Amino acid sequence: MDKITLQRIEKLHPSVREEVIQIIRACDEALTGRAKIRITQGLRSFEEQEKLYAIGRITSGKKVTNAKAGQSIHNYGLAVDICLMIDGTTASWDTARDWDNDKVADWYECVKIFARYGWDWGGNWKTFKDLPHFEKKNLHTKNGLIQTSWRTLQKMSRDKNGYLIL
Repeated sequence: MDKITLQRIEKLHPSVREEVIQIIRACDEALTGRAKIRITQGLRSFEEQEKLYAIGRITSGKKVTNAKAGQSIHNYGLAVDICLMIDGTTASWDTARDWDNDKVADWYECVKIFARYGWDWGGNWKTFKDLPHFEKKNLHTKNGLIQTSWRTLQKMSRDKNGYLIL
């Protein structure tokens, strides 16, 4: 696991940090060739979200998100975006490449591992597919299990560090 990935994990919601470490380790173990996983995005501020939402609407470029500030699971530290780092130097978002020659695309090896841990993949969305995106599907709180919809998360209280109180 590279330093950048570890730094991004440290900013995720405390309730998912250890699990994400386990997922990344499992992905890296499964990928026996030149590719290793890197988290390219984790926790995202509301301000960062608004800037992304503006792309293709207010600023030039192709739309990159349909989520306004507060509507992205990234805003709560419960989502990650990934890429594959090839030979530790080159970022790849190639979902078809099989760098370890095991007859399964490396990207989909990671998709299966995230799914085993109960994370939704943006590639399964019916509209606006987001192939690098994974988000925690359900959270354990003091009141039981909740689904991680932004509408539910937006209503929850936060601690002094800005993290949701579960």
